Amino acid sequence: MSVNMENTKTRDIADAILKLKETMVDQRAMDNNDNYSSTISKDIKVWRHNLIDIYANSIINDLETSYENLKNWGEQAVNLLIDLDLPLDIAIEEIRNYRDRIGEIIKNEAEKQELSYTDFYEVLSRFNSVVDRAVHWLSISYSRKYYTRIHAAESVALELSVPVIKVTDTIGILPLVGDIDTKRAHELMDKALVKGSQLGLDHIILDLSGVPIIDTMVADRIFKVIDALGLSGISATLTGIRPEIAQTMTNLGINISTIPIYSSLHIAMKTLQNH
Repeated sequence: MSVNMENTKTRDIADAILKLKETMVDQRAMDNNDNYSSTISKDIKVWRHNLIDIYANSIINDLETSYENLKNWGEQAVNLLIDLDLPLDIAIEEIRNYRDRIGEIIKNEAEKQELSYTDFYEVLSRFNSVVDRAVHWLSISYSRKYYTRIHAAESVALELSVPVIKVTDTIGILPLVGDIDTKRAHELMDKALVKGSQLGLDHIILDLSGVPIIDTMVADRIFKVIDALGLSGISATLTGIRPEIAQTMTNLGINISTIPIYSSLHIAMKTLQNH
């Protein structure tokens, strides 16, 4: 493409796109039946404007500059999607929508300016490259942000699923609810030891009334926790073991005769406080 072509015709095409930017954004809102709040609608409108700006300027900027702009836009777009709890396909559909509309503008401007096939192909290729990169960056940024948030939520849930509650100066309760998988079993060990020491406890009651199934792995982990607590100077008591679970533990060959076991948390607390 000639220098003159680069400086004038491409600029004219970019200007034609920018001139129709507001119309395209408004039309998209109508076609999409946007029913967001005024604040969200304003954010999405700015987001759409920024995307069209990048598309238009991609025709006159070098690709590296356009890619860098897209990278920043993708991160901002993902933050908006995550904050508004919107799925990724909404953003990708926006990208595709403007590809079609702007592609048509490029075609019409190329005919009006009588661009050669080679020049038209170069402009369109540059634009399509930027569009493809937009999908690429958006997908990467969304996946990274989404899984970071999921991981953080899982960590919080895991933290809350193994709480050590101090009920007296020396006694704490570790109530377990739900299934205990490998990850949660490790958390159980760490939490019991760390929290028991931090809270200055002499005794921890492990309440199993909310655990539906005791298998070999779970039983082994529970008794390892009890052994580890003993080495730390903290004694342990089990409560809430239903008859069927006690039978399962016996069938697994687990010796529970050396560990204080009570049918309920209330009885355990009353017994410990009377000692």
